[in-house]
Amino acid sequence: MTKTDLGLFRTRQRGSWIRLRMIILLRWGAIFGQVAALVVAQQIFHLQLEFGLCYLVVGVSAIGNLVANIIFPESKRLSEFENLLMVLFDLVQLGLLLFLTGGLNNPFSVLIVGPVIVSAAALSLRSTIFLGSVAIMMVSVLAIFHLPLRTDQGYILQIPQIFIFGNWVAISIAVLFLGVYSRWITTEMHSMSDALQATQMALNREQKLTDLGGVVAAAAHEFGTPLATIKIASTELINDLEGHPELQEDARLIREQTDRCRNILREMGQAGKDDLFLHKAPLTTVVRDAAEPHLGRGINVIFEDCPNLDCTERPPYILRLPEVIHGLRNLIQNAVDFATETVWIESSWSKDVVSIRVMDDGPGFPPQLIGRIGDPFMPSRRANRELTQRPEYEGMGLGLFIAKTLLERTGAELDFANGSDDHSRDRDHFERRGAIIEIAWPRRKIDAIKGDFAVPVGENKPLKF
Repeated sequence: MTKTDLGLFRTRQRGSWIRLRMIILLRWGAIFGQVAALVVAQQIFHLQLEFGLCYLVVGVSAIGNLVANIIFPESKRLSEFENLLMVLFDLVQLGLLLFLTGGLNNPFSVLIVGPVIVSAAALSLRSTIFLGSVAIMMVSVLAIFHLPLRTDQGYILQIPQIFIFGNWVAISIAVLFLGVYSRWITTEMHSMSDALQATQMALNREQKLTDLGGVVAAAAHEFGTPLATIKIASTELINDLEGHPELQEDARLIREQTDRCRNILREMGQAGKDDLFLHKAPLTTVVRDAAEPHLGRGINVIFEDCPNLDCTERPPYILRLPEVIHGLRNLIQNAVDFATETVWIESSWSKDVVSIRVMDDGPGFPPQLIGRIGDPFMPSRRANRELTQRPEYEGMGLGLFIAKTLLERTGAELDFANGSDDHSRDRDHFERRGAIIEIAWPRRKIDAIKGDFAVPVGENKPLKF
């Protein structure tokens, strides 16, 4: 995933996604609830309130809804600032109603927390801080200044001052706590959504490369006969034009370009073919295919097959899935990027488990973040020296998240560690002191011959795009 793609994810304005229609519907619900509460207070409890002013405040909200519904189309999406004004209006309107109906003596005063939670879930941090501050100031004013609640006999309904103070403290804490809590949860959900979308983009790109390889392979097969015919004809022309060096040179050029076309098609077709047989491959072959783009980058990549010598058979045929290829490729790229000289890739298998270990001799994972490896958008805590050496790494953790997510889709379990850890199985290999990533599958999940998703034997299906 490119930095441009990542920037689009990180800078998106969530507040601009909210439709005006949804805000209008929510406000109508609040208006009906407020009217119902006023009717009950007047007709059932016979409270003496400034009902004229109360209905005026509710009516202003209803008129605003009607005007917005007439002027703007239903598909109108509000900007961040417009959403802030809408939520602020609801907050002020609720504050005015509470002022007219007893302030913090009114049990509905707790509803003042609602607009702040909405802002924390949908708007920016700046808007949330502003609305939270307004809500706390409004509660503080309502604790002192408000119109009293009176019964039909003229008695004032008022709770003791200590309870007023308790309500003020409780609502203020609720504004802070629920606002922060909602903000954290929403941010986590959006970060995960962004990362999963990036993962899907990476998988789609890998799948398109595989499909493209199938098209090229089919083209190479179809062009094989005409290219061979052209080569034979050009060779005969070279022999027949023995006394015409200029024409003979043209014939040689035709033969050379024919060979070039054949080589280009063969090289392009190495990405993969829509062939049932090529939907599976030996474990060691899949590992080398995943590592191939990073073999010529100045780092020594060593492949070790069954290093513990406890493998009782040849490498198993596994599913050659885009998830496996792209996930392994990301992990190997990470190892090559941070290795000093060498990267080791071990492939092991047994009757029940297939595993791959990627190790390097680099600095390893930051100890304070090793428990969070695989989380998307992980903050960077690397030293300035590391940032200078690898300025392209911003510590987002997105590459490892994509690799982990794709491989876990295939049934794998990943374990991250450092070779220098006391519990590391490679503590006896002093050169392998960097990062260690182990990927393990239950064999039935990845085995292409006898597993749960074994590749069927039959005729190859035509390519579909």
